[in-house]
Amino acid sequence: MSGTTVPDSDITPWLGDTHHGDCLEIMRQMPSESIKVIVTSPPYNLKNSTGNGMKDGRGGKWANAALQKGYDNHGDAMPHDDYTAWQRDCLTEMMRLLRPDGAIFYNHKWRVQNGLMQDRQDIVGGFPVRQIIIWERSGGINFNPGYFLPNYEVVYLIPKPEFRLAPKANAVGCVWRFHQESNNEHPAPFPFGLADRCIKSVQRDPDDDSCVVLDPFMGSGTTALAAISNNADWVGIDISEAYIAMAQTRISDWLDEGPRLAV
Repeated sequence: MSGTTVPDSDITPWLGDTHHGDCLEIMRQMPSESIKVIVTSPPYNLKNSTGNGMKDGRGGKWANAALQKGYDNHGDAMPHDDYTAWQRDCLTEMMRLLRPDGAIFYNHKWRVQNGLMQDRQDIVGGFPVRQIIIWERSGGINFNPGYFLPNYEVVYLIPKPEFRLAPKANAVGCVWRFHQESNNEHPAPFPFGLADRCIKSVQRDPDDDSCVVLDPFMGSGTTALAAISNNADWVGIDISEAYIAMAQTRISDWLDEGPRLAV
Protein backbone atom coordinates (compact mmCIF):
# COMPACT_ATOMS: atom_id res chain seq x y z
CA MET A 1 0.00 0.00 0.00
CA SER A 2 1.28 3.48 -0.83
CA GLY A 3 2.47 5.70 2.01
CA THR A 4 0.15 8.43 0.65
CA THR A 5 -2.98 6.41 1.43
CA VAL A 6 -5.17 8.12 4.02
CA PRO A 7 -5.89 5.62 6.82
CA ASP A 8 -9.35 5.04 8.18
CA SER A 9 -10.02 6.73 11.53
CA ASP A 10 -11.24 3.61 13.35
CA ILE A 11 -8.68 1.38 15.11
CA THR A 12 -11.29 -1.23 16.06
CA PRO A 13 -10.75 -3.57 13.07
CA TRP A 14 -7.08 -3.86 14.01
CA LEU A 15 -7.58 -4.87 17.63
CA GLY A 16 -6.77 -8.25 19.14
CA ASP A 17 -5.19 -9.59 15.98
CA THR A 18 -1.86 -10.42 14.38
CA HIS A 19 -1.11 -8.73 11.06
CA HIS A 20 1.32 -10.28 8.60
CA GLY A 21 3.42 -7.99 6.46
CA ASP A 22 5.91 -5.14 6.35
CA CYS A 23 5.40 -3.10 9.51
CA LEU A 24 5.90 0.24 7.75
CA GLU A 25 3.26 -0.49 5.15
CA ILE A 26 0.84 -1.79 7.76
CA MET A 27 1.36 1.08 10.20
CA ARG A 28 0.68 3.52 7.36
CA GLN A 29 -2.81 2.05 7.09
CA MET A 30 -3.58 2.59 10.78
CA PRO A 31 -5.26 5.72 12.16
CA SER A 32 -3.23 8.52 13.71
CA GLU A 33 -3.25 9.00 17.51
CA SER A 34 -4.90 5.63 18.07
CA ILE A 35 -2.20 3.87 20.13
CA LYS A 36 -1.47 4.41 23.83
CA VAL A 37 1.67 2.26 24.24
CA ILE A 38 4.19 0.79 21.81
CA VAL A 39 6.54 -1.87 23.19
CA THR A 40 8.89 -3.25 20.58
CA SER A 41 12.34 -4.56 19.80
CA PRO A 42 13.41 -4.43 16.13
CA PRO A 43 16.07 -6.61 14.53
CA TYR A 44 19.44 -5.28 15.70
CA ASN A 45 21.27 -5.68 12.36
CA LEU A 46 23.84 -7.82 14.14
CA LYS A 47 24.96 -9.78 11.11
CA ASN A 48 26.81 -6.77 9.66
CA SER A 49 28.87 -6.48 12.86
CA THR A 50 32.66 -6.15 12.59
CA GLY A 51 33.06 -7.92 15.94
CA ASN A 52 33.62 -11.64 16.32
CA GLY A 53 30.74 -12.36 18.68
CA MET A 54 28.49 -13.59 15.88
CA LYS A 55 31.25 -15.37 13.97
CA ASP A 56 32.60 -17.79 16.55
CA GLY A 57 30.43 -20.67 15.39
CA ARG A 58 29.91 -22.11 18.85
CA GLY A 59 26.81 -20.08 19.57
CA GLY A 60 25.75 -18.91 23.00
CA LYS A 61 24.07 -20.26 26.05
CA TRP A 62 20.52 -19.32 25.07
CA ALA A 63 18.33 -19.75 22.03
CA ASN A 64 19.37 -16.34 20.68
CA ALA A 65 22.52 -18.02 19.33
CA ALA A 66 20.18 -18.82 16.42
CA LEU A 67 20.68 -15.18 15.35
CA GLN A 68 23.85 -16.35 13.65
CA LYS A 69 21.40 -17.38 10.91
CA GLY A 70 19.39 -14.15 11.10
CA TYR A 71 15.61 -14.21 11.47
CA ASP A 72 13.08 -16.35 9.63
CA ASN A 73 13.02 -14.18 6.52
CA HIS A 74 15.22 -11.24 7.49
CA GLY A 75 19.00 -11.66 7.21
CA ASP A 76 19.74 -8.96 9.84
CA ALA A 77 22.63 -7.68 7.73
CA MET A 78 21.46 -4.47 6.03
CA PRO A 79 23.94 -1.75 5.05
CA HIS A 80 24.17 0.49 8.09
CA ASP A 81 22.77 3.63 6.46
CA ASP A 82 19.83 1.67 5.04
CA TYR A 83 19.15 0.13 8.44
CA THR A 84 19.16 3.44 10.33
CA ALA A 85 16.93 5.07 7.68
CA TRP A 86 14.48 2.15 7.98
CA GLN A 87 14.35 2.38 11.74
CA ARG A 88 13.88 6.16 11.68
CA ASP A 89 10.99 5.69 9.24
CA CYS A 90 9.49 3.13 11.63
CA LEU A 91 9.82 5.48 14.61
CA THR A 92 8.24 8.30 12.60
CA GLU A 93 5.20 6.13 11.90
CA MET A 94 5.05 5.02 15.54
CA MET A 95 5.04 8.66 16.67
CA ARG A 96 2.18 9.41 14.28
CA LEU A 97 0.18 6.53 15.73
CA LEU A 98 0.70 7.59 19.35
CA ARG A 99 -2.02 9.39 21.26
CA PRO A 100 -0.96 12.72 22.83
CA ASP A 101 -0.54 10.83 26.13
CA GLY A 102 1.19 7.81 24.59
CA ALA A 103 4.75 6.50 24.64
CA ILE A 104 7.12 4.17 22.80
CA PHE A 105 9.34 1.74 24.68
CA TYR A 106 11.99 1.02 22.04
CA ASN A 107 14.35 -1.81 22.99
CA HIS A 108 17.69 -1.79 21.20
CA LYS A 109 21.30 -2.73 21.84
CA TRP A 110 24.46 -0.67 21.88
CA ARG A 111 27.51 -2.24 20.30
CA VAL A 112 31.00 -1.47 19.09
CA GLN A 113 31.37 -1.24 15.32
CA ASN A 114 34.76 -0.63 13.69
CA GLY A 115 36.17 0.18 17.11
CA LEU A 116 33.55 2.84 17.95
CA MET A 117 30.49 2.63 20.17
CA GLN A 118 27.14 2.75 18.40
CA ASP A 119 24.73 4.23 20.92
CA ARG A 120 21.93 4.36 18.32
CA GLN A 121 21.78 8.16 18.26
CA ASP A 122 21.81 7.84 14.48
CA ILE A 123 18.40 6.19 14.92
CA VAL A 124 16.80 8.02 17.88
CA GLY A 125 18.40 11.45 17.37
CA GLY A 126 15.70 14.11 16.93
CA PHE A 127 12.99 11.98 18.53
CA PRO A 128 11.80 13.09 22.01
CA VAL A 129 13.73 10.53 24.06
CA ARG A 130 12.84 11.27 27.69
CA GLN A 131 14.83 8.56 29.42
CA ILE A 132 17.06 5.56 28.87
CA ILE A 133 16.15 2.39 30.76
CA ILE A 134 18.80 -0.29 31.18
CA TRP A 135 17.57 -3.85 30.85
CA GLU A 136 20.05 -5.93 32.81
CA ARG A 137 20.05 -9.52 31.61
CA SER A 138 21.69 -12.63 33.03
CA GLY A 139 25.29 -13.38 32.14
CA GLY A 140 26.25 -15.51 29.19
CA ILE A 141 29.22 -16.53 27.06
CA ASN A 142 31.59 -13.89 25.71
CA PHE A 143 33.77 -14.99 22.78
CA ASN A 144 35.49 -11.62 22.36
CA PRO A 145 38.66 -11.21 24.45
CA GLY A 146 38.60 -7.44 23.98
CA TYR A 147 35.39 -6.72 25.91
CA PHE A 148 33.78 -7.36 29.24
CA LEU A 149 30.73 -9.60 29.00
CA PRO A 150 27.81 -7.48 27.65
CA ASN A 151 24.79 -8.20 29.84
CA TYR A 152 22.49 -5.26 29.22
CA GLU A 153 20.30 -3.75 26.56
CA VAL A 154 18.71 -0.32 26.32
CA VAL A 155 15.05 0.70 26.28
CA TYR A 156 14.43 4.22 24.98
CA LEU A 157 11.36 5.90 26.47
CA ILE A 158 10.04 8.10 23.65
CA PRO A 159 6.78 9.80 24.71
CA LYS A 160 4.32 12.34 23.41
CA PRO A 161 4.04 15.57 25.50
CA GLU A 162 1.04 14.53 27.62
CA PHE A 163 2.53 11.17 28.65
CA ARG A 164 2.59 10.44 32.37
CA LEU A 165 3.60 7.43 34.42
CA ALA A 166 1.09 5.48 36.49
CA PRO A 167 0.95 6.34 40.21
CA LYS A 168 4.09 5.12 42.02
CA ALA A 169 5.75 4.02 38.78
CA ASN A 170 8.09 6.99 39.08
CA ALA A 171 9.54 5.34 42.20
CA VAL A 172 10.81 2.42 40.11
CA GLY A 173 14.47 2.69 39.14
CA CYS A 174 15.71 2.91 35.58
CA VAL A 175 17.74 -0.33 35.76
CA TRP A 176 15.41 -3.29 35.22
CA ARG A 177 16.59 -6.82 35.92
CA PHE A 178 14.87 -9.55 33.96
CA HIS A 179 16.25 -12.92 32.90
CA GLN A 180 16.16 -13.78 29.22
CA GLU A 181 13.42 -16.02 27.92
CA SER A 182 14.68 -19.60 28.15
CA ASN A 183 11.69 -21.47 26.71
CA ASN A 184 10.91 -19.67 23.48
CA GLU A 185 11.60 -20.80 19.92
CA HIS A 186 12.02 -17.25 18.62
CA PRO A 187 15.73 -16.40 18.17
CA ALA A 188 15.56 -13.10 20.10
CA PRO A 189 12.58 -12.92 22.50
CA PHE A 190 12.44 -10.35 25.25
CA PRO A 191 10.99 -11.44 28.60
CA PHE A 192 7.35 -11.12 29.52
CA GLY A 193 8.30 -9.11 32.61
CA LEU A 194 9.90 -6.39 30.52
CA ALA A 195 6.82 -5.83 28.35
CA ASP A 196 4.55 -6.15 31.40
CA ARG A 197 6.41 -3.44 33.31
CA CYS A 198 6.32 -1.07 30.34
CA ILE A 199 2.55 -1.41 30.04
CA LYS A 200 1.90 -1.28 33.78
CA SER A 201 4.00 1.87 34.06
CA VAL A 202 1.74 3.93 31.80
CA GLN A 203 -0.94 6.05 33.43
CA ARG A 204 -4.42 4.96 32.45
CA ASP A 205 -7.54 6.95 33.21
CA PRO A 206 -9.99 4.64 35.03
CA ASP A 207 -12.77 5.95 32.77
CA ASP A 208 -10.77 5.29 29.59
CA ASP A 209 -11.02 1.72 28.35
CA SER A 210 -9.36 2.50 25.01
CA CYS A 211 -5.76 1.66 25.91
CA VAL A 212 -4.25 0.02 22.82
CA VAL A 213 -0.79 -1.58 22.84
CA LEU A 214 1.12 -2.04 19.58
CA ASP A 215 4.18 -4.13 18.74
CA PRO A 216 5.23 -3.66 15.08
CA PHE A 217 7.94 -6.33 15.46
CA MET A 218 5.85 -8.74 17.49
CA GLY A 219 7.93 -11.90 17.05
CA SER A 220 6.55 -14.57 19.36
CA GLY A 221 3.83 -12.28 20.74
CA THR A 222 5.17 -11.39 24.20
CA THR A 223 3.87 -7.80 24.04
CA ALA A 224 0.39 -9.08 23.17
CA LEU A 225 0.48 -11.44 26.17
CA ALA A 226 1.47 -8.56 28.45
CA ALA A 227 -1.32 -6.40 27.03
CA ILE A 228 -3.89 -9.13 27.59
CA SER A 229 -2.70 -9.61 31.18
CA ASN A 230 -3.20 -5.88 31.76
CA ASN A 231 -6.71 -5.83 30.24
CA ALA A 232 -5.53 -3.75 27.30
CA ASP A 233 -6.32 -4.09 23.61
CA TRP A 234 -3.41 -4.95 21.36
CA VAL A 235 -2.19 -4.98 17.77
CA GLY A 236 0.71 -7.12 16.55
CA ILE A 237 2.63 -6.95 13.27
CA ASP A 238 5.35 -9.19 11.89
CA ILE A 239 6.77 -9.90 8.46
CA SER A 240 7.34 -13.58 9.25
CA GLU A 241 4.46 -16.00 8.84
CA ALA A 242 6.32 -18.45 11.08
CA TYR A 243 6.56 -15.93 13.92
CA ILE A 244 2.93 -14.92 13.43
CA ALA A 245 1.96 -18.57 13.84
CA MET A 246 4.18 -18.82 16.93
CA ALA A 247 2.54 -15.75 18.46
CA GLN A 248 -0.97 -16.99 17.67
CA THR A 249 -0.23 -20.29 19.40
CA ARG A 250 1.14 -18.61 22.51
CA ILE A 251 -1.82 -16.20 22.69
CA SER A 252 -4.30 -19.04 22.21
CA ASP A 253 -2.60 -21.09 24.94
CA TRP A 254 -2.66 -18.07 27.24
CA LEU A 255 -6.37 -17.45 26.71
CA ASP A 256 -7.32 -21.13 26.94
CA GLU A 257 -5.03 -22.46 29.65
CA GLY A 258 -3.54 -19.55 31.56
CA PRO A 259 -0.33 -17.50 31.46
CA ARG A 260 1.85 -20.15 33.15
CA LEU A 261 1.71 -22.26 30.00
CA ALA A 262 2.40 -19.45 27.55
CA VAL A 263 5.36 -17.58 29.07
